[in-house]
Amino acid sequence: MTDTKTDTRDWSKTLFLPETGFPMRAGLPQMEPRMLERWAKIRLYDKLRESAKGRAKFVLHDGPPYANGNIHIGHALNKILKDLVTRSQQMLGHDSNYVPGWDCHGLPIEWKIEEEYMAKGKAKPNLKDPAAMTAFRAECRAFAEHWLNVQREEFKRLGVEGDWAHPYTTMSFPAEATIARELMTFAKTGQLYRGSKPVMWSVVEKTALAEAEVEYHDYQSDMVWVKFPVRIYGRDPDFEFRDELGDASVVIWTTTPWTIPGNRAISFHSKIEYGLYEVTVSPEGNWAKVGEKLILADKLAAEVMKAAKVTEYRRIAGLQPKDTFPTACAHPLRDSGLGGYQFDVPLLDGDHVTDDAGTGFVHTAPGHGREDFDIWTASTRLLQSRGIDPAIPYTVDENGAFTKDAPGFGRKGRRQSSRHRCAGESRQPARARAAQASISALVALEEAGDLPQHTPVVHPHGQGHPVP
Repeated sequence: MTDTKTDTRDWSKTLFLPETGFPMRAGLPQMEPRMLERWAKIRLYDKLRESAKGRAKFVLHDGPPYANGNIHIGHALNKILKDLVTRSQQMLGHDSNYVPGWDCHGLPIEWKIEEEYMAKGKAKPNLKDPAAMTAFRAECRAFAEHWLNVQREEFKRLGVEGDWAHPYTTMSFPAEATIARELMTFAKTGQLYRGSKPVMWSVVEKTALAEAEVEYHDYQSDMVWVKFPVRIYGRDPDFEFRDELGDASVVIWTTTPWTIPGNRAISFHSKIEYGLYEVTVSPEGNWAKVGEKLILADKLAAEVMKAAKVTEYRRIAGLQPKDTFPTACAHPLRDSGLGGYQFDVPLLDGDHVTDDAGTGFVHTAPGHGREDFDIWTASTRLLQSRGIDPAIPYTVDENGAFTKDAPGFGRKGRRQSSRHRCAGESRQPARARAAQASISALVALEEAGDLPQHTPVVHPHGQGHPVP
């Protein structure tokens, strides 16, 4: 064999790249602490304030995060974007300052403390006891203060420049004093009033819930059609079917039978076409009897009659809200023997009513639903002119149990009908309570003869946390 020597060219010498002092690798885990240390050493925040002294101010008070845990990617996005805003405003010639803050009140912090109780097997304190309430608040304050300091250091690691030494917190005593002081200012000027509105409520944590805190799961409940016998009707004295109208019932549809004791009105829409219908053929023993007259939206009449197992029916007449429409009905529990339901139930014109599903009428319980509350309070003067008390009943307490404002349902042991079985009976306690309440309402409606039809339905149901 012959050895052959081959010259190998160094191709790297043919690349002409700029020279730089930057290292090949950024080494951010090591670089970031050194950079932040340098900023602190040269007092960067103070220098920015000194150099911008006298300029027009641009102050960004942070929309405060909850002090209840380590930061996550959402916090990072929020803070970095705000840092871009304040730095760019500084470059544009302002004295631009970012003031961090923390929200130290509310359910997110209270819930964390309660999770610690559960982990330790401790019972939740009785917050009606002043001493227990004070101790619980002290725990929440200490918890918030700890996580405020943790989050502050984590935000600094993001490179966000701000007045970290002087953040604002909702739990600082001066802040709380200012809130109380401003509240009294509203009171002095007559702008403070006490009102009410329906809110999402957790029967476990005994607190209001924000929409974002509610998780929705499919839940099987009872879908019912309920009759409200007409009491006051027909402003047109020449209406041909006045007698038939006086013997009719307005039919509503709901998936929450347990709210029936809180019913105070029926909502309709003046632009929907309604009719007076009579059942002519119906199976023996059916809830909808032959000869019964029902008021329904024309578009939904066939669907309702089918659900009520009505074989044949006829439309007696069309009804106009202005002159041939009922203005008040009897409560469906009026003749149930429970007492307390002898009031009139007015019909109110509401934009939220549609004829897409149901009956064209909406059962309205102002103490339960937001739309119910809105139309009831907006109709206060109309109700008073009709001699109807506009007070809103509180039929359910903070534990999810009926109150005295739901006569006949506050006591235990209501007889249950074998015809009614609710899916929640064997589920978690909160759902079981709702199921039991629905069963009680269904039994009472059946006894009063105002239940044309009832069937189970699955629909999204909200709960605050994955606990009963």
